Amino acid sequence: MMKRPSREGIVLVILATVLGVGIFIGVVRHGARSEIKLEAVSHAPMRISLNQATAEDLSRLPGIGPELASRIILYREEHGDFLHPDSLLNVRGIGEAKLREIKPYLEVP
Repeated sequence: MMKRPSREGIVLVILATVLGVGIFIGVVRHGARSEIKLEAVSHAPMRISLNQATAEDLSRLPGIGPELASRIILYREEHGDFLHPDSLLNVRGIGEAKLREIKPYLEVP
């Protein structure tokens, strides 16, 4: 003798079917029109050590080009390791806005 399915089980099967049909219709209807654009992420910054970063590393930060990266390294060489990211405000070309932009990517011991 077979056991009769529970009401909850029937509801789950119906919901799963409706969801599956909805996903299928969405893929069929919009699949050809929607494109996913991928961008190269080699420029995307990770967290970098401000006291060990090379000019190339620093250039990956948003708004930091090769010239500003060189100024940061020169400042570090002349004044010693950075003790806090706010010390970057002493580097010509870095203001409050730029510091706010790059601070999440910086590590300072």
